[in-house]
Amino acid sequence: MKAKPKATRKRTSQKRAKAFTGVQALLLFPSEEDRKATLDLMRRFSAGVRYAYNRLLEGQTREALKRENGPLRIFFGLNTRYADDAVMKAQALLDSARERGEDPRKVVFGGRKLFETLRRRHLSGKPLKELKREWKEKRQGLLYSRGDKTKGGNLNLRLLVKDGALWLRINLGDGGYAHALIQTKHPNLSTLLQRVYASLPYNVELSLKDGKVYATFTWEEEPAPLVATKENGVLALDVNSDPYHLALALVSPDGNLKRHLTLSLEEVDRAPNKGAKELLLWKIAHQVVSLAEEHGVAVATERLKHLPKGRRGDGSGRAFRGKQHRFAYASLLRKVHSLARKRGVQVVEVNPQDTSAIGMLKYAPQLSLSKDVAAAYVIGRRALGFKEKLPKGYGKLLRDERFRGHVQGFYASKVQELQAKKAQERNPYLRRRLSREIGEAKRHLSLLSSLQGSPGSQEGSTNGRNPIGVNPWRVLRAGTFLPLLGREVPRDLSPLKVILHRGAWEGWKGGLGPPPGGGPECANVRSA
Repeated sequence: MKAKPKATRKRTSQKRAKAFTGVQALLLFPSEEDRKATLDLMRRFSAGVRYAYNRLLEGQTREALKRENGPLRIFFGLNTRYADDAVMKAQALLDSARERGEDPRKVVFGGRKLFETLRRRHLSGKPLKELKREWKEKRQGLLYSRGDKTKGGNLNLRLLVKDGALWLRINLGDGGYAHALIQTKHPNLSTLLQRVYASLPYNVELSLKDGKVYATFTWEEEPAPLVATKENGVLALDVNSDPYHLALALVSPDGNLKRHLTLSLEEVDRAPNKGAKELLLWKIAHQVVSLAEEHGVAVATERLKHLPKGRRGDGSGRAFRGKQHRFAYASLLRKVHSLARKRGVQVVEVNPQDTSAIGMLKYAPQLSLSKDVAAAYVIGRRALGFKEKLPKGYGKLLRDERFRGHVQGFYASKVQELQAKKAQERNPYLRRRLSREIGEAKRHLSLLSSLQGSPGSQEGSTNGRNPIGVNPWRVLRAGTFLPLLGREVPRDLSPLKVILHRGAWEGWKGGLGPPPGGGPECANVRSA
């Protein structure tokens, strides 16, 4: 429980990321000429981004593309600043595709989903017309200009205040300008006006939707000085979709659990529209950050780019897919991160690999926690640098030949049973589902047969010291949950306490009931 992190662990200062703030607005053009000129500029800029993207793929440099006599200036009539911004947008798309592991040559400007729908040619009339309009807007409706402090804000797309109204002056690149009135009630409008009066830089991006031109103004704000850090501990988060709630675990610097609670997200699910849902998520983010401030601790979460895309709850089928559809985990975490940085609360992101499995197997039965609070606790300990050791009882269990034979027999019988069902099933959808279940059972059988888990994160492995396998947590999950507890994701994990401490498992009869001393059926998630 109080395992110490490695002695060689070094305390390094977290790199402070800049927080972005923005304002969205509708542009109103008093002059139709100005509107047409702006749309033409957006069309040329969008084409310039596509051209720059293809040239970057060929190995051309940013400097060559944006130079005074370069192709973006000559072919698309963009001034030097617009040309540089077009290359920057293209480079960002290229980097994003590579980071996601996608082939950058297969990027579709305008969206692959729209492209595939149009290619099917199954629409006609008004639906086809609307789809083509949307496709055209996405491919031709972009204009971007970065802010520049030396130019007093933004040289190409500059905000001006005239007669108490806010206007956007659009440099058309040929010596002329178009003007549009800014229409918005965004809460950050006053902050944007302050930047305009102070001649501070702001980025501007124009986009086209439903025939209207929208502007997004963004700027960087230096994060506030840190007032709450992981030196005092962390407040770790984990979200589950069924029941829909946020689990919080307050972890002390020595790795012990000081407090835990849950915040229901059901109200978010019942929100009548996207705006109401966003407000509720921001409210919850404020609660989380305020709690971290109160205790002077950092916020610990799963790393955003490593968030699992699979199951995050109990169940499967149509009803469960409906629950997953509402899931707003990434959105909530982004809000928590943004707010924490503004308030000087340190944010620590960790690899989420095996946090749920370790939490369910180790801390849920040991501390009588829900599986989600237990997962949050593992995230918090990982953020503080602690490694999770395999309890002695689990090690004894995995070395027990009778246990291995029992579990292998369970999955072998399950494979035969599912194959027999599939042979008699005529419904193609149910056959596919049975095929997936057969594949999963075979994977578990293979895992138990070799007792070799897939390589896991360092925090969830035995680092080669245990002969059982590189990652015994996954072996344990496959060997205990379904064969002994009767569910792939059990609600009640208290029966594992006997195994965790003593390695005793014979009390089970093929997963039909808990062992002697096992806990009752319960929902151990409590409300805040």
